Amino acid sequence: MKATTYTKDARRTVIVDSSVLIDYFANRSTSETDWIDRNLGRRRLGVTSLILTEVLQGIRSDDPFAETLGELGHFAFFHAESSDLAIQSANCYRALRRRGITIRNTIDCLTATFCIHEGYELLHNERDFEPFQKHLHLEVIHTGI
Repeated sequence: MKATTYTKDARRTVIVDSSVLIDYFANRSTSETDWIDRNLGRRRLGVTSLILTEVLQGIRSDDPFAETLGELGHFAFFHAESSDLAIQSANCYRALRRRGITIRNTIDCLTATFCIHEGYELLHNERDFEPFQKHLHLEVIHTGI
């Protein structure tokens, strides 16, 4: 991945979830993909290893796979698979379960926990992240569109 210099508008890192990146790489216009277009190069955008896996595993042909992998070079890359994160993620899941909320996707739980732990914002289009925002202080990007 290449190094990027960010403008003074760059604040914290924004992790971009696969729910947004899949639309972005399919050239679908949503408020979230439009936000990426406006902020790429202005904000530090990142993906985790698990998000990278989710995005790439759905690509069936070699050329689009290579093209997408190249485009992902514009994003910072974070390893998100430590035993510490796994334990923190399980604790977040358990805290939400005590409130009667079941998170359906383990990767979403790990992603939210990673963002909370690192102090990163999350750009997503996935309802499973809403309880993390409401109850566990996950900071999300509001696209305002």
